[in-house]
Amino acid sequence: MSGEDRPGLYVESTIIMTTVRVVAPFVLTFALFVMFHGANSPGGGFQGGVIAGSVVMMLAFAYGIDSTREWVDVRVVASLASGGVLLFAAIGLGTILLGGNFLEYHLYERFLSHATAYGIELVELGIGGIVASVAIGLFFLLAAGYGHAVDTPEAEE
Repeated sequence: MSGEDRPGLYVESTIIMTTVRVVAPFVLTFALFVMFHGANSPGGGFQGGVIAGSVVMMLAFAYGIDSTREWVDVRVVASLASGGVLLFAAIGLGTILLGGNFLEYHLYERFLSHATAYGIELVELGIGGIVASVAIGLFFLLAAGYGHAVDTPEAEE
């Protein structure tokens, strides 16, 4: 069976598309809740990032991987990852510049009240962005498959 004869992996379903359209904003809101409450309760940036990345996977299952890959540009995913790293590093290295240790949040208190809480929340948000972008990137890589390795003719002995 040639590649053109095989049925595609994506089958359009109005029920799935509507369900994902309704559920996705709530899942993303829950991801942010888990990220921001990670300092005081179970959760955090890693768990919230995985949940946020799953929103893109839900969209891909509902609307097709190719259309989702076009919608979520690789530059957006790379920006999310690099932005998370930069946010984490800026907060951590800023405390070193103020004469403390890495991520010693209380040093920001002289500039902003409740700086420790804000610093922790921003670090969790940065970690969540990193984890979400890695999950999305791995999903797209796995979805691309290894067809190029299968389609190459093997050398005959």
